[in-house]
Amino acid sequence: MANFIIDVPVPSMGATVNELTVVSLKTKPGDRVTKGQKIAELESDKSVFDYEAPADGTVVALPVKAGEVLQAGGLFLRLETADASLKHLESKGGAVATTAPAAASPAAALIWTPRATKLAQEAGLDPAKLTGLVATGPGGRVSGDDVTQYLAALGKK
Repeated sequence: MANFIIDVPVPSMGATVNELTVVSLKTKPGDRVTKGQKIAELESDKSVFDYEAPADGTVVALPVKAGEVLQAGGLFLRLETADASLKHLESKGGAVATTAPAAASPAAALIWTPRATKLAQEAGLDPAKLTGLVATGPGGRVSGDDVTQYLAALGKK
């Protein structure tokens, strides 16, 4: 069978998880990958996990970057493959958009995990306005533990 291009979506982690953070990427456009090969490390609000190539092929486009928060179902990568079992993912050929940079804020340099954001908001705090927070999570991101320690230092639970 001839090769075709598929749009591989950001995985869905269940009904309550609709955002994932890219911890790291292990591939780039032009790379050959094999089915099951680790191509990225992603984080939900509950865990960090390996994201594997769904088929043998060549990465055509990878419009995501480390630290980016992705919505489940959005485009994760485009892959050229001959795997007929993935024909249902065949690309419609649209342009691959990249995420626009976030608006500047006091915490613009900090990348927040979904869990950290949720904990801060539940405590009545705006993550974009927090200062003095130490980010110790993977890749220098603000983790849930960082927020918990920050809140403990403020005397909040």
